[in-house]
Amino acid sequence: MSETKVGEITHFFDKVSVAVIQLTKNLKVGDRIHIKGVTTDFEQNINSMQIDRKPIEEAKPGDDIGMKTEERVKAKDKVYLIKEKWWKKYYY
Repeated sequence: MSETKVGEITHFFDKVSVAVIQLTKNLKVGDRIHIKGVTTDFEQNINSMQIDRKPIEEAKPGDDIGMKTEERVKAKDKVYLIKEKWWKKYYY
């Protein structure tokens, strides 16, 4: 498994558990990400994303997206795309 940095958390709305992520690379619904910071360290799948409260399927570099998170995050936490080896899907 390898990881590529795709963005950084810029804001977190704790009442609704939504993070704002400023992207540096493409990201799409269905991708698996790893969020890591000083006190943050977890993985989750992207089930949905929004830009200006409108659902989107894919986002590009420079976009600020909103996404529900399974755990609390903080500004400056890094977001990494997890790339699974293609053969692991078939053999494990």
